[in-house]
Amino acid sequence: MDGAHWCDHLTRHAFTRPDATAVRFEGRSFSWRELHRRVRALAGWLSGRGVGRGDRVAILMTNRPEFLETLIAANALGAIAVPVNFRLAPAEIAYILGDSGASVLITDPGLEDQAREAAGAGLTVLVTGESYEDVIAAGAVPPEVTIAEADTALIMYTSGTTGRPKGAMLSHLNLLLQSLTVIRAWRLHGDDEVYLCGSPLFHIGALGGVAPLVLIGGTTVIMPSGSFDAPGTLDLLESEQVTSTFLVPAQWQLLCADPATRERARTLRTVSWGAAPATVDLLRRMGSTFPGAAIVALFGQTEMSPVTCVLEGTDAERKIGSVGKPVPTVAARVVDETMRDLPPGEIGEIVYRGPGTMSGYWNNPEATAEAFEGGWFHSGDLVRVDDEGFVYVVDRKKDMIISGGENIYCAEVENVLADHPGVGDVAVIGIKHERWGETPLAVVVPAGSAPTLDELTAWCRDKLASYKRPTALEVVDALPRNASGKVVKHELRARFS
Repeated sequence: MDGAHWCDHLTRHAFTRPDATAVRFEGRSFSWRELHRRVRALAGWLSGRGVGRGDRVAILMTNRPEFLETLIAANALGAIAVPVNFRLAPAEIAYILGDSGASVLITDPGLEDQAREAAGAGLTVLVTGESYEDVIAAGAVPPEVTIAEADTALIMYTSGTTGRPKGAMLSHLNLLLQSLTVIRAWRLHGDDEVYLCGSPLFHIGALGGVAPLVLIGGTTVIMPSGSFDAPGTLDLLESEQVTSTFLVPAQWQLLCADPATRERARTLRTVSWGAAPATVDLLRRMGSTFPGAAIVALFGQTEMSPVTCVLEGTDAERKIGSVGKPVPTVAARVVDETMRDLPPGEIGEIVYRGPGTMSGYWNNPEATAEAFEGGWFHSGDLVRVDDEGFVYVVDRKKDMIISGGENIYCAEVENVLADHPGVGDVAVIGIKHERWGETPLAVVVPAGSAPTLDELTAWCRDKLASYKRPTALEVVDALPRNASGKVVKHELRARFS
């Protein structure tokens, strides 16, 4: 081991500050010593089930300490953790399990039924609770494994434009560089830092927030999964003396609306936001609500592990609409289709290089080759850069909707809707939603009598996660198409968005 692995950091903290708090969840504390003991016991059990270097361990859980224990235990064996979005339908989960070749799936009681349905007969399934605690109590000793920085730590599945998820392979070096990026952006200075993890742990954004706390020995407070509860979040900010957290703008808006927030969240040193635009009014309210905190916007994508650009609060109003400047660990260019660099003001694709870049897509050499054409990772984001180096995204990745911080690729939804017997042709676009930012709208050319929205959502129920299902329907005689036959979605957006 070369010290870049978060299991090394865990071992170090268990030795140097064993009684300090590593994780807090629903009032329960896990010291570094206890977390180290539990991770080793789980790694020993996994080893006994044949898990070793390069094997995949899938994690289907809501937010809880066992998620982090499983992730680090798998990595301690040189195995690869595969976090799975628990909101997915069983068929979607089954695809990820099959594509990744996972041999073990660890889940929690609330998700056990869909986990077993998706896993089938070929996987070992362990459920948190009594049987999981029996594993911890048994205290099996894992083998010592040497792990290199370049070894894959995670496979993070992202929706693909063709409708099939792709597994981005992130290494231990990727996670280390992500940690350094966040430490710099959030000004994390010491082991007294307390991070509130309010995002789903199956997201790289959440794990990218936890990783720096594991590195510096701070405390991670895990927020339970479920609908965002502003009063409950405020209680946690106050009772846990939280110093940093990341939330989407809609969540910050709810917190800023409570007049008690300013007094009850005075320990916050960093207020971080992203995944959707913030208005000038919200930025000003955040500044007045948290006058002693740095307000920092993060921008990135899973394949970059994930942060590529940071917008400091001092620039937020002056550069409204910008995602900030590329971070020091990322080399970025704005290029045309021939990979020619474009001058400030011209629109092109932003491409990246650097030690935070994924090694490729799991089991998908064609998609990997396409993503790295010309030797740089192609983000799919069309941007312009101003004369001060600030990046502005003018069009998002092809056909992507961001709903409550979740990425939805329209092709995935369209593939499901197209199989409905009442659908002759279909296109999906994003429309504004007061709470979630955007949600999917289905534009349908009927085959015979037009289907209703209720019929379409019922059709999607077992095939798509709930947040991917259309919330609105427009019936048209024909979809606008260009000379090559592709749907001209900007016309649909102009008409219906």
